[in-house]
Amino acid sequence: MITLVTGGAGYIGSHMVRALLRAGRRVVVLDNLSTGHRRALPPDAAFVEADVRDTAAVTALLQEHDVDAVLHFAGLIEVGASVRDPIGYWSTNFGGTLSLLGAMEASGVKRIVFSSTCAVYGEPGVVPIVESCPRRPISPYGRSKLACEHALADVAAADPAFCAVALRYFNVAGAAADGSVGEDHQPETHLIPRVLNAARDGGGITIFGTDFPTPDGTCVRDYVHVEDLCAAHLAALDRLTPGLAAFNLGIGRGFSVREVIDTARAVTGRAIEASAGPRRAGDPPRLFADPTRARELLGWSPRAVELEPIIASAWRWTRQVSS
Repeated sequence: MITLVTGGAGYIGSHMVRALLRAGRRVVVLDNLSTGHRRALPPDAAFVEADVRDTAAVTALLQEHDVDAVLHFAGLIEVGASVRDPIGYWSTNFGGTLSLLGAMEASGVKRIVFSSTCAVYGEPGVVPIVESCPRRPISPYGRSKLACEHALADVAAADPAFCAVALRYFNVAGAAADGSVGEDHQPETHLIPRVLNAARDGGGITIFGTDFPTPDGTCVRDYVHVEDLCAAHLAALDRLTPGLAAFNLGIGRGFSVREVIDTARAVTGRAIEASAGPRRAGDPPRLFADPTRARELLGWSPRAVELEPIIASAWRWTRQVSS
């Protein structure tokens, strides 16, 4: 049997492919390379260039490779871009998931781990966030991901053998320990790689809001190392049971924007200029997970629970990438 990784040439997907291979699993990758990179994949991973919305191509792949389970990462991830292009986000995220589910049904594949997001919670009234918190997404990105969760739940209700897990990520960061692969978005919108790019290139960083009700006035977020995230996926894959289960993936505490910048200065040994800018619409002051459910039911706990090792691994990667 073999595991299909959709979006496997992307940031998280490419780390996941390596984790699966290290675990002795056979892997096939599906990616349209719209945001992923062929060079991010190891040579021993089978690769098919296709769009997950091409149901016929996905069905053929599942049947040809005798796929047993799917890790579904393919999708678009930028909140701001989803506001500007809601149709594109709904087509890719929700339409792609429906296409994949149709292909799985046609091929008799009944096991899936879905890449969801803490954006399904919107602006929660309390932190840390538990899985039972109301899901009230405020962006097309979050709404498209929540719709995928609903679709998974409906398929599971209709098919008693269908097994699904939705993993709701908080802020994923870091890079492979050996520096072989890391975060490579164009353009880059995530805080840690933007700060490290500024350290490498001698530029500056804008802090969007310095008057939040937090200890230093900047937003507080939960950062989980990408390799810890992959370990959670392996645990979920091994523990798939009929129905849909959801888990928050974070370290259970938050770090402010200023803490991220200060830690990056310490790790890199470089001055990073930071200037204050206006708040971005919809930015909650504090977002971090309660990962108790993942610990108790998946047996998963993150190893990197401080900023320094997360940023240090990302810095090793960043120094290898030309500006």
